[in-house]
Amino acid sequence: MNNGYLDMQLLRFTTAGSVDDGKSTLIGRLLYDSKSIFEDQMEAVETASKSRGNEEVNLALLTDGLRAEREQGITIDVAYRYFATPKRKFIIADTPGHIEYTRNMVTGASTADLAVILVDARHGIMEQTIRHSYVAALLAIKQIVVCVNKMDLVGFSEDVFTKIVADYKKMSAHLPIGKVDFIPISAKLGDNVVNQSANMPWYSGKPLLEFLETVEIQDDNKDSFRMPVQYVIRPISEKYADFRGYAGRVASGKITVGENVTVLPSGQKSTVSSIWLADKQLQEATAGDSVTICLSNDIDISRGDVLCLDNGQIPQVGQAVSMDICWFRETPLQIGKRYIIRHATQEVVGMFKAIDYKIDISTQDKLHDVNQLTMNDIAHVQLKTAAPLVFEPYHTNKVMGSLIVVDPDTNDTLGAGMIDKD
Repeated sequence: MNNGYLDMQLLRFTTAGSVDDGKSTLIGRLLYDSKSIFEDQMEAVETASKSRGNEEVNLALLTDGLRAEREQGITIDVAYRYFATPKRKFIIADTPGHIEYTRNMVTGASTADLAVILVDARHGIMEQTIRHSYVAALLAIKQIVVCVNKMDLVGFSEDVFTKIVADYKKMSAHLPIGKVDFIPISAKLGDNVVNQSANMPWYSGKPLLEFLETVEIQDDNKDSFRMPVQYVIRPISEKYADFRGYAGRVASGKITVGENVTVLPSGQKSTVSSIWLADKQLQEATAGDSVTICLSNDIDISRGDVLCLDNGQIPQVGQAVSMDICWFRETPLQIGKRYIIRHATQEVVGMFKAIDYKIDISTQDKLHDVNQLTMNDIAHVQLKTAAPLVFEPYHTNKVMGSLIVVDPDTNDTLGAGMIDKD
């Protein structure tokens, strides 16, 4: 049954590029040409444009929400925007281009299905292009769209576009990225953003919005049911005297009443007897559903345990984790210091045993003999936890493969980790 808007597929995508490549203008053009902004928003943008001395409406102001951004004309935080067309819903994360805001890009791109990377047609592949492509690969984004922007400033030249495509393919050949598509655009004028460009008849592909509406959203975990338990429900009432359910959000895959599950880290097995959404019984639950699952026999299960489909493909359980990490704070990561580790619904104490190497993300060189990490550093590290974690490689399952490092004294988030296959 189709319930309209609620049943529409959701695409999360992030935008990245060098400073002044036109990320905010592109998003503004998408929102404006797809009629996804309100009149009062447009009036505010028109007023702000006039106050800045712009002769025409500056669509970039639709996304530059922070005051400092408006004054400087740059993006310094992650700006999330929501819009929909008759075919699909979208969540956009407009991320910063500056190297000092790498942590913001990691945050914005961590949940993205797709990355839109902008390249200025006049400048071609820049250091930031390499860096943003590396981060997209690190975060297991399987679909990248390279938008060659400002084509109007190079006379809509096919040769310029073709060279940039070749340069990008050469640069990214060694990166573990998935499918890459290329679209020549002019965000300012709207060419190939929502509507096909009459100025580039040599381009036979889809404009950006049509591409976003039709691109396949990959789900590599559709057969790998995982649900970290958030809460054990034991109602104190005569009506539900014997009820015992395990509430949580399905991280991946689907589960059906009658299927067998394994509970980790204990390894105990059972069968799903019922699935509940509030007081409504369901036959199955899929990724993204917040449900309560009841099992056919009593098992000692608590918050942080993980229900998995018993099909022989279960996550790892262990206290030693090898991972990539992006450090968010000026307070450095220190070897041997105790931190709080939040992984899915579990919270444990952990400490870093070693920094294997730090990455120069502009060159992808591995820098060894590193003793601590500072803000925006990305490195490969070894983590030891006080209690077992149930985990999978980040490239296989983003929920089960990611964790957050928290300061035990201030409760501040210090860094984000992506567990690797080792």
